[in-house]
Amino acid sequence: MRRLGISVYPNHSSVSEIRDYIDLAAGYNFKRVFTCLLSVEGDKETIVQEFTDVITYAKEKGMEVIADVSPKVFGELGISYNDLTFFKEIGADGIRLDMGFTGNEESIMTFNPQDLKIELNISNGTKYLDNIMSYQANAANLMGCHNFYPHRYTGLSYDHFIETSKQYKAHGLVTAAFVNSPSAHIGPWPVDEGLCTLEMHREWPIEVQAKHLWATEVIDDVIIANAFASEAELKALSELNPYQLTLTCELEADVPELEAKIVTEEFHFNRGDVSDYVIRSTQSRVKYKGHEFVPFHTPDMKKGDIIIETSLYAHYAGELQVALQPMKNSGKSNIVGHIVEEEQFLLDYLKPWQKFQFKLKTSN
Repeated sequence: MRRLGISVYPNHSSVSEIRDYIDLAAGYNFKRVFTCLLSVEGDKETIVQEFTDVITYAKEKGMEVIADVSPKVFGELGISYNDLTFFKEIGADGIRLDMGFTGNEESIMTFNPQDLKIELNISNGTKYLDNIMSYQANAANLMGCHNFYPHRYTGLSYDHFIETSKQYKAHGLVTAAFVNSPSAHIGPWPVDEGLCTLEMHREWPIEVQAKHLWATEVIDDVIIANAFASEAELKALSELNPYQLTLTCELEADVPELEAKIVTEEFHFNRGDVSDYVIRSTQSRVKYKGHEFVPFHTPDMKKGDIIIETSLYAHYAGELQVALQPMKNSGKSNIVGHIVEEEQFLLDYLKPWQKFQFKLKTSN
């Protein structure tokens, strides 16, 4: 199951602010909460009270809560890796090990009697997971989650992100990564230059970040790293289909009603006999066989253009295509719209037989 999540930082925000944010996110079907004990300072009693209040409230809203920790935090709070009672007492569903132990400790932790999930840091890029599994860990209690990076230019490279994530998917583990909310400015550290896993995402619209993570097929859960994201951003993410790539598009002003319906209402999938030049969705030519598709807009094609073939192309009439590169137009192909520029790269992720859909761009 692919889920959406938020992050909250009780040591940087009031409990009432966080409760309001949890209410908002839960209303948009967010199912995960990330919180961080790494940057917490103060006495144990205060920490326990603040985090317990927040975690209990999130769980009442049906959300899973994972707390970020490290061996240093274990030491400061007087916690042993073979007794995780503290995290159960504050209500957490699991702990994320920002930095780990030697492998055997983690394997022992996966058998904790409190039944807490143990989430590992995917971003490290070592054979860390293989080492833990070699100690016969309980994989049912293991998860993986990437880091986020508040300092510009320090986020993960795409290739490293894919390589490390695949290690976790190979073991069938749930994976997570972080996206940046442009409207949010609270994180665990004072640096505020965006908060994301992939460096390339830092300036992207939040929904495009999420679409990209899911399009890679190596990430299950998408978590907003910084607080507090706007309601518009939460709503935009909640409207995404995690399992079907949705491409935002704009239609030509004079597009006929049927051509517009084919784009926005018909079921689309990429044919299995793929082309270097176009994505082909061919069911509309079958459904609307016999309809007269008249040429009305036939300039040369460029990447991201949405094409519907005219009746001048005989039995291809009504077929929808999306251009993958520039092409000459014979005068028989109508350009009915185009994928918005910031999402055109997503076309490269469409596999043979993959299902996809279009959504009209809305004005802000």
